[in-house]
Amino acid sequence: MTSNDPDLFLSLSAIWVLLLASLVLSLVAVILVVRTRRGRTPRNLANTAYANPDSTVETARTPLREFEKNGQSADAALVNWTPDTLRKILADELPGAQVIVVSNREPYIHNLVDGPDGDEVELVVPASGLVSALEPITRACNGTWIAYGGGSADHLTVGADDSIQVPPDRPSYTLRRVWLSEEEHEGYYLGFANEGLWPLCHIAFTRPVFRTSDWETYQAVNRKFADTVVKEARNERPIVLVQDYHFALLPRMIRERLPEAIVITFWHIPWPNSEVFSICPWREAILDGLLGSSIIGFHTQFHCNNFIESVDRFMESRIEREDAAISYGGQTSLVHAYPISIEWPPVQLETLPSVAECRRDVREKYGLADDVKLCVGVERLDYTKGILDRLRALEDLFERHPEWIGRLTLLQVAAPSRGTLPAYRQLYEECHRYADELNRRFGRNGSKPVLMVAEHHSQRQVYEVYRAADLCLVTSLHDGMNLVAKEFVAARDDERGVLLLSTFAGASKELLEALIVNPYDVTMMADALQQALTMPEQEQRSRMRRMREIVRDNNVYRWAGSMLLDAARLRKRGEMERATAHGGPPAGNGNLLTMIRRGRVAAL
Repeated sequence: MTSNDPDLFLSLSAIWVLLLASLVLSLVAVILVVRTRRGRTPRNLANTAYANPDSTVETARTPLREFEKNGQSADAALVNWTPDTLRKILADELPGAQVIVVSNREPYIHNLVDGPDGDEVELVVPASGLVSALEPITRACNGTWIAYGGGSADHLTVGADDSIQVPPDRPSYTLRRVWLSEEEHEGYYLGFANEGLWPLCHIAFTRPVFRTSDWETYQAVNRKFADTVVKEARNERPIVLVQDYHFALLPRMIRERLPEAIVITFWHIPWPNSEVFSICPWREAILDGLLGSSIIGFHTQFHCNNFIESVDRFMESRIEREDAAISYGGQTSLVHAYPISIEWPPVQLETLPSVAECRRDVREKYGLADDVKLCVGVERLDYTKGILDRLRALEDLFERHPEWIGRLTLLQVAAPSRGTLPAYRQLYEECHRYADELNRRFGRNGSKPVLMVAEHHSQRQVYEVYRAADLCLVTSLHDGMNLVAKEFVAARDDERGVLLLSTFAGASKELLEALIVNPYDVTMMADALQQALTMPEQEQRSRMRRMREIVRDNNVYRWAGSMLLDAARLRKRGEMERATAHGGPPAGNGNLLTMIRRGRVAAL
């Protein structure tokens, strides 16, 4: 046969076709294997576990260890987070550990009110994001909550040790109150914390005010709380959860007196970049105080990066960026992102009527017709929440889409806050003046496009409003997380309603099915309002169903459990280092901090 023989050509062609087919089949097989392995993600595992409502930490051990072998964080795969999960972590990984929570705001307030027979004691449960997140955690851990006792009847309801058992209907933990004079509260809380640190961290174009007298009071109050933590500690190794910007100095003060304690500080508000943070006259002291923590937590990785950048710029320290760890003064602090969340399912839903009944009751209360779309905003009256900007967006909507005049009402629940500070008094006046102007221009037949309700609401009342709403506006100019967004989603078990969410709120990094808006862009917000008002029910359900899955899977027990797991790993690390120092076995191969961060020092 010659090279141009047709039979030879056909034979060679058949061989090439077979080889090509084999190659394609091999590639398909490889792709299937890779996809199968990639499909074993934390969310898939979580969905599997949620199919069995009785699954616990025990049933999660196998996937946890599989993820640990692959170098992934153990807490990413831990599923079905419940109070029992937290209790099991404490019992198995932190046996005998006492959990102490420290915050400025207390979960239960007792006030004196006028009654038919004279003064009566009224119990108030504040509608606070911090309280709604921490209260179920403290209940689950049977811990101690230390807070400022600011209620007018708080003194009358505690024992000789300044403590009271709460919740009142089913006591499960201790509330320890700390007393502050009017001068202390004014300098520490209203002054340094809220005229200084609050605007500094939120970058909301309100100038921070720093006074030496406020700083000195802030130091003194932090010392007072440190004294209380030491008194309440049953041994030298408690787990202390320090909350927020009111206590930047507290971790170092605790560390100096309880060196074996695990101090977890969670900063609930944003952390600015180092250039902005440099404005603070006592920046080094604040960083030194926070670096007394074993773990420093923020809502987002972006805020973690800003904090590490600030430490790198102003402190003599060693930063291991891969491990998110800072070595300073002979101690290592981990800096991690822990997105805060809410209890799931919300306990408020147990006693609330159906969505239809909530809609009827709220509309009757505010005199709204059945065909009027109800948009709600729920927050403290604070310049960081973007209330004026959403009023501008409503005005723009009415001007460009006049068909909504008389058919849309914004119910703005704005609890009074820090009313003695000039910036807050000015905001109160501006919001009411703007609302009155919109009502004058766009009111029809007795209806008002804006209802400003500047009063405190209970959590139950807030959830009733969520369930009655067609839209919820969360248009923060800058926020750490903003739990209103998650509460609205959790309240909507009918899978209806639309969430408009600021891109500058931490919740926007999780709730991607919300309509994400730039609160500084009035036209964009008005367009988003139009989209929400005309969104088909099926699209609402699809978006809400996905957001509810996110809030369910990443609930508040997961937030707390992730920090407790990291605390357990730190405690194990300390034990390993002590054993090595005394001639015990080596800590193992590789960087120990890397092992902790990646979950290879198994917590379960």
